[in-house]
Amino acid sequence: MGDAAMVLGEGTGPHVFVDDLTQPGLADDDRHHLAKALRVRAGDAFTVSDGRGRWRPCRFGEPVEPVGAIQTVRAPTPSLTIAFALVKGERPELIVQKLTELGIDHIVPFVAGRSVVRPDATRVDRQVERWRRVAREAAMQSRRAWLPTVTEPASFEVLAREVGVCRAERGGDVPSLERPVVIVGPEGGWSDAERALVPATVALGPQVLRAETACIAAATVLGALRAGLLGPGRGSPAI
Repeated sequence: MGDAAMVLGEGTGPHVFVDDLTQPGLADDDRHHLAKALRVRAGDAFTVSDGRGRWRPCRFGEPVEPVGAIQTVRAPTPSLTIAFALVKGERPELIVQKLTELGIDHIVPFVAGRSVVRPDATRVDRQVERWRRVAREAAMQSRRAWLPTVTEPASFEVLAREVGVCRAERGGDVPSLERPVVIVGPEGGWSDAERALVPATVALGPQVLRAETACIAAATVLGALRAGLLGPGRGSPAI
């Protein structure tokens, strides 16, 4: 098993997550998507991953045919986390999708003091399951070897204890990998208690941003810093 340090964007074919790389079997939904939506035919090349940094090339068919050794992609460092205050409608799905595409490692919805949306105990499990499906689909589209974690809704107090945490706020400090945990608040703004718990801030621009836009902006900047595209940083491999 090698250690593949492949550059971002290498490879453009279909990419699917499987449970077992030694004998990769496709879930029915994934097989249908490949065959019907992407028009993949028997013998066509694609890649599979276990979502934990390992992947291998295969050929489509029944069964799937592995055609190369299992490769390993190192986990990108530092690990990047975006936490977002719960928002209405389908906007959380958009946030999860885009944060996954942009390479965020941990995605944490939370309840802020001024949040309008509160978790519904009767639906939260289904919502989290849906967000994780969205993350999986986005990770396949963006050819990630590492699936992001998508947690159940957390409290601000728990997030405040994270190492390297900061709040997104206009007029804040310059983004830095020394602060790889960014909390994006509700559109009603931060409470005084939240400001006191997490005094460190990061600026995402001079404009007032919608919550989902702020999440995408934070992910873009942190990802670019980590990839060495903005100032000093370390590149993170992809497949």
